[in-house]
Amino acid sequence: MNLNNRIKLSGMMFLEFFIWGSWFVTLGTFLGNNLNASGSQTAAVFSTQSWGAIIAPFIIGLIADRFFNAEKILGILHLVGAVLMYQMYNAQDITVFYPYVLSYMILFMPTLALVNSVSFNQMKDPEKEFSTIRVWGTIGWIVAGLMISYFFHWDSEDATKAGLLKNTFLMGGIASLLLGVFSFALPKTPPKVATGEKVKLTEILGLDALKLLKDKNFAIFFISSILICIPLAFYYQNAHPFLSNVGLDNPTGKMTIGQISEVLFLLLLPVFFTRFGFKKTILVGMLAWAVRYALFAYGNAGDLSYMLIIGIALHGVCYDFFFVSGQIYTNSKAGDQYKSSAQGLITLATYGIGMLIGFEVAGLITDTYKNVDGSIDWKMVWIIPAGIAAVVFLLFTLFFNDKDDKVKGQIV
Repeated sequence: MNLNNRIKLSGMMFLEFFIWGSWFVTLGTFLGNNLNASGSQTAAVFSTQSWGAIIAPFIIGLIADRFFNAEKILGILHLVGAVLMYQMYNAQDITVFYPYVLSYMILFMPTLALVNSVSFNQMKDPEKEFSTIRVWGTIGWIVAGLMISYFFHWDSEDATKAGLLKNTFLMGGIASLLLGVFSFALPKTPPKVATGEKVKLTEILGLDALKLLKDKNFAIFFISSILICIPLAFYYQNAHPFLSNVGLDNPTGKMTIGQISEVLFLLLLPVFFTRFGFKKTILVGMLAWAVRYALFAYGNAGDLSYMLIIGIALHGVCYDFFFVSGQIYTNSKAGDQYKSSAQGLITLATYGIGMLIGFEVAGLITDTYKNVDGSIDWKMVWIIPAGIAAVVFLLFTLFFNDKDDKVKGQIV
């Protein structure tokens, strides 16, 4: 890959995840403070990510892969997204805000696959080259969080009360506009499917890979993947409101520790995976979720603030050791015949079904433990997902047997 394309693809990844990180991290706090959203209403807004993940394969498989260059679709989606983001910035009521965020996420989630397609199309050796491009996405997410906390100070206690978190949508909209225009200058990525060639809906949704569920171990992994997404949803939906509510300074900036941790543990994963195997690796990831939420439940912004920071820093273990190692395992079990379908199936199960259930449960629990004065019993809000993660950990320990599954670690 030449230097010019490398710079373009790195810039594309940076903006893609800068956009997402610029508003999604603080969304829960914004909804509660600016729009007075209840737990169930907040859950409905966060669930738009899941609906976007469910609908995304149709946009990619039925439109982008058949009729248009990926970079052009990417540009159009981000230009429309910029308009929707501006409408979210102006919304004064949750009922006005919801249709815009739903429309936005239906358009944004497919762009996650499109930026990968544009990148892979320029690579001769994706396994070696992709990580150096993808890391700029994580850097973009980190920069967005640091800007919110340490440059604009939109998440300070006074600024939050003044409603300044709505400016995150304006920042995201400007970045979306930039990426929309920039996308048309990206390397050409023509449709993958020839005109007239039949595309199976079952393949697009990953349903061809349902045959893999006949394997007991894969079935247990599949069910565990859905269940572990329930506690995952609690983090996305409640972490920022919790950290803000307990008085942790610069919560958005401090949450970027999770992304830094993600990069570090991603580098350690192949070593851990090769040495200890899939089962032990994924169990560490599951256990990390339970430990993280226990730290949140019993920590505070004062003398026990280190517990909150450690909980944030565990994000790398939570995400990489479960989700990335899960992708490796899925790739190994699927083989060449069902490789793409299997990854699609796991994505549908986790970010689609699992997270959809998780956001609903998180909203219900938050409403259940909301006090008369409007405060929230955060200890119970975190103990419950910690318990769920612990149960999934025990079930996986008892029923998954990897003695016959020899998975060689290679990140895909």
